Amino acid sequence: MASFFSNRNARSTAKTHEVLERPTLDLSGPALSYALEQLGAGCEAEGGIDRFVMALKLRGDAFKDILLDKPMADVTAEEFASLTTFMPTVRRRIGPYLEPLLFPKLQSTLATLLEGTHEPTKVDARIEAFCTSYPADKAHRWVRDLAAEVLHATDSDRIPLMCRWVWNEKSNTGVLREIWHGDVDGETIRIADNYATFVMLREELSQFLTSKGVFQEVACYIDLMCAQVYAEYISAQGGSYLRADFSAADDPMAHVRRLLGLDGVKAKLNVDNNDRQNGASEITALVEGR
Repeated sequence: MASFFSNRNARSTAKTHEVLERPTLDLSGPALSYALEQLGAGCEAEGGIDRFVMALKLRGDAFKDILLDKPMADVTAEEFASLTTFMPTVRRRIGPYLEPLLFPKLQSTLATLLEGTHEPTKVDARIEAFCTSYPADKAHRWVRDLAAEVLHATDSDRIPLMCRWVWNEKSNTGVLREIWHGDVDGETIRIADNYATFVMLREELSQFLTSKGVFQEVACYIDLMCAQVYAEYISAQGGSYLRADFSAADDPMAHVRRLLGLDGVKAKLNVDNNDRQNGASEITALVEGR
């Protein structure tokens, strides 16, 4: 199946004929319908889903403005720190790499992650190279999510959201498990957490959404649906599983906002560009329902 998403990234326009070996995903239609219904109800109480779609688009613009408009070597620690507010599983742990001693390493590895044209069969290798530049210990599990967040935010048309909460093969947890067909309690879903799987998940979700009449901003709807699915899981765990990052929710959309980093927009982007400052303020107004 051809990708649903168009190519709008001027930095990477080269075409490729390489084919990904996509897995077969056995997703539950009722689970997807329930998630969409819950998402719609939750968003409606806060001004409608379009408000959240706009917030996600402005979030993406912030990443592109800071990471794509100039060489990575010219990005300051303060500018990058402003982006970490949008990455819930990264922002509490990345602190040492924003300090003068380690920030040059972060700049260098991010530059390598983002450079070059988009080649689908090489996305996994780019992420792996980024991750292997850091210690492979529990304290650095956030590195994988950082790579996933940056790639998705800067090229969301072609690179789906690939965070560990969407699917983590090692722990056998994530959105994919929550929408899998049938009872999977005690079962292992043997699907790799690689680019091909995330692309296939996105294509399945895009088909589902279009069948429900969603034809605009499908990429944003997919992110919101994934967050809604995992928000339900977090709530079912009583707030204990990811307590460090997702404390008990006090409203239906709290976990959705946290997973997508929209709870971090209350802090304005710490950059000089007034447009970015205004953009951050606009996101804040959107997600707070003003």
